[in-house]
Amino acid sequence: MEIKYCQSCGMPLQNEQDFGTNHDGSKNEEYCNYCYQKGEYTSNYTMEEMIQHCAQFVDEFNKDSGSSYSKEEAIIEMRKYFPTLKRWSGK
Repeated sequence: MEIKYCQSCGMPLQNEQDFGTNHDGSKNEEYCNYCYQKGEYTSNYTMEEMIQHCAQFVDEFNKDSGSSYSKEEAIIEMRKYFPTLKRWSGK
């Protein structure tokens, strides 16, 4: 099964509880529950603010993925990746 990723923060959507919700309470398969609830974004971050927010979770990401990014390396990679996500690409 192909892993879906949050189109706002890039988090893998691996379990039902990871998914955000639409206005009617139904599951939203494009965004995580941290970024999207009840049909709305949970924050008004700019892309750069979202990158800085996500950068605080680098240690957790490294542990879960077996990676060894420094915070600075992760920020560089997110600046490349985030423009491809639906929220930031304008698509």
